Amino acid sequence: MSAMQPATPFAFVPSQRYPDPRIEVLDERFLKLRLFSATVEQLATGLRWAEGPQWFGDGRYLLVSDIPNNRILRWDEASGAVSEFRVPSNNANGLARDRQGRLLTCEHLTRRITRTEYDGSITVLADRFDGKRLNSPNDIVCAPDGAVWFTDPTFGIGGWWEGEPAQQELPHAVYRIAPDGQLQQVITDLNAPNGLAFSPDESLLYVVESRATPHRKIWAYEVGVGGRLSGKRLAIDAQGPGAFDGIAIDVEGNLWCGLGSNGSPEARPDELDGVRVYAPDGTAIAHIHLPERCANVCFGGRHRNRLFMAASHSIYALYLNTQGTV
Repeated sequence: MSAMQPATPFAFVPSQRYPDPRIEVLDERFLKLRLFSATVEQLATGLRWAEGPQWFGDGRYLLVSDIPNNRILRWDEASGAVSEFRVPSNNANGLARDRQGRLLTCEHLTRRITRTEYDGSITVLADRFDGKRLNSPNDIVCAPDGAVWFTDPTFGIGGWWEGEPAQQELPHAVYRIAPDGQLQQVITDLNAPNGLAFSPDESLLYVVESRATPHRKIWAYEVGVGGRLSGKRLAIDAQGPGAFDGIAIDVEGNLWCGLGSNGSPEARPDELDGVRVYAPDGTAIAHIHLPERCANVCFGGRHRNRLFMAASHSIYALYLNTQGTV
């Protein structure tokens, strides 16, 4: 990493035991997803707040946002090297790829969604709705039809840490950028919508409500023609002091959720920090314990069977016996 990195690196001791005791099985359905001889690995450390992991299989590298340090980092699978991909990044958060393989970025500082073209130039896809500025786009996915979906809470305009203070002009919302470029506001009744992901058959959209009370929730919506949503239902209720963040879905429909302590007195970081795995019916089937709160996850690697976890100051990975949908 460059000399710009002032954050503290944190030591990590890999497990010498198989199976890794950090991987807690809560339901026997998880056993077929676990690789007996795979352990949690730390790929990089020294970030201030790791977010938005996105795998680029054609280049064999992972991009991760380091929001307060105003940069996007790149981890190379072949060499294990970590370098700065974009500095400044406009306090980038969520990252994704469109159907043509181009990078999509949620920028807190500029309150916009951008696309990085093949030549490196930047195209702004959305920064306003009905003439008002977006809040601070947070997480992002691209649907098979080319539509881009993103969440827009106010995390980046609440202070100087992940952006800069600014006036909120729009409600917390989820948006869809249609293939023709039209921006649609599709959800407005969630308190701080955060991570989002599609089911394997793209018939459902899952959205994290990260400031729901009394518990953190994940909602499911049926996706219709033109991105029309219906049938809202509660898919997962955390039922405790944990806080959800980013999510990913595997090919069997299981939800892999970044989780951590919400800072309340009854929260136990050693029990909550990491990744909680849920079956499609909402049952918790496993917990991957990490020494840090996990913000977001994605699948990658040659076979899409490696889970990458952006967790506070570090990036972790775990091979699995399943594959991500993207």
